[in-house]
Parts: sequence; structure tokens; C-alpha cells
Amino acid sequence: MGLSSVRAVFFDLDNTLIDTAGASRRGMLEVIKLLQSKYHYKEEAEIICDKVQVKLSKECFHPYNTCITDLRTSHWEEAIQETKGGAANRKLAEECYFLWKSTRLQHMTLAEDVKAMLTELRKEVRLLLLTNGDRQTQREKIEACACQSYFDAVVVSGEQREEKPAPSIFYYCCNLLGVQPGDCVMVGDTLETDIQGGLNAGLKATVWINKNGIVPLKSSPVPHYIVSSVLELPALLQSIDRKVSMST
Repeated sequence: MGLSSVRAVFFDLDNTLIDTAGASRRGMLEVIKLLQSKYHYKEEAEIICDKVQVKLSKECFHPYNTCITDLRTSHWEEAIQETKGGAANRKLAEECYFLWKSTRLQHMTLAEDVKAMLTELRKEVRLLLLTNGDRQTQREKIEACACQSYFDAVVVSGEQREEKPAPSIFYYCCNLLGVQPGDCVMVGDTLETDIQGGLNAGLKATVWINKNGIVPLKSSPVPHYIVSSVLELPALLQSIDRKVSMST
């Protein structure tokens, strides 16, 4: 491949390398089945899961004053109480949370073609996994999809002082690999964190994975490149390299 210009590629994890959204949906479907068959909920089961999904999307986690298990069990507890009324049911909330979580982790897999791509890329450049999120949650995902061995380094924002899009976490990644920001490419599915962060840190290029053909807001950060699948990356890296070699 001869990627002399690009020395390192930083990958996001969720919905870039693994289908976290799809795995979460599978988890919700299992909880709906549980609530309907064991507890005889009807349409309330789906309402509860929808409410939890909203709570997850708005989640603010502070590791110093709570643990993620307690916080997410509380999401389920609140959603059940808001929907059904009556006294809080922590036991049912725990049952729902752990079923959702275990199902979700079971479906977090690194596809064979993604594994093959990472293996080939790593022969040419250094690879780093850079993921935002709570330490426990992200480490469980990394273990579930068995992706650590495909990377030279793994950085979880929950173990750092700041998260994407702060430039500091990107500089930390560069230092880990012994490269400069201008040697690196960031690949991810979120404009506000992956792409904005890569731009903030002055990386060589940012690559937005836009699987669903979303039209971004005018105010959104503008990536250098857009692809619909992470599997398009090797060809894209070669074209970046060709541009550099032509300009030199």
C-alpha cells in the first residue's frame, strides 16, 4: 500500500467498528419480550423501552458520585414508574437493565471483513482505538468484541481528563504512538466528537462514516472525507497518500 504520508489511524468504536445501535435495539427487543411474557405488560413494554432510550441519549455520567450500573438501573426504574405508576420497582429495573446489557454485549461483534481490514492496515500504519464513554462500559464492549489485539493502543475517555472533541486526548494518542497530529487520520461516525476533535487537534484528515446518508446541519463540522462504510477506508488512505506524493 505504501502509506508513507499517513503514519497512524485513530478509530472510533461505537457505530464505526461495531454496530452499537443495532446491538442496543436487540437488547430492547429482549426486554420487551420479558415484560410481555413474564409480567404481562402490553403496549407499556415498548413505551418503557422508548423512555429508557431517551434517557440514555441524554445521559450525563459523573464517575465520582455514581456508578454506571446504578445510573442505568435508575433509567429503567424511572421509566417503569413513569409508565405504570405505583411504587418504584428496583428489582424489576435491575432485571431489565441486566438483560438489555447482556444481550447488547452479545451482539457487539467485530465483523470478519473489518478484522481483515484492520489486520492489513496495521502492516502499513499504526492503529489506535479512541472511544468516548465511561471506563467500565467501554472496556466491557472492547472485551465483548475482542478488538484490542488489532490495535497498537486503546484510549478510553473515561480514563482520561477530557474526551473527544478536546484536542488534549488526541495529543495524548499522538504521544502514545510517537507521531505528530499531521501524521494522523481520525475515523468516526459522530461529527461533533470524532470530526470536530480531529479538526481541533489539527490532524492530517478526518473521515466521517455516514452509513445512513444523513444530511448534516449547516453548523456541523465539515469532515475532509465522507464514506458510507469503514471498509472504504483503505482505498481512501491510498488516495490521500497519492495526493501527498504528487504535491511533494
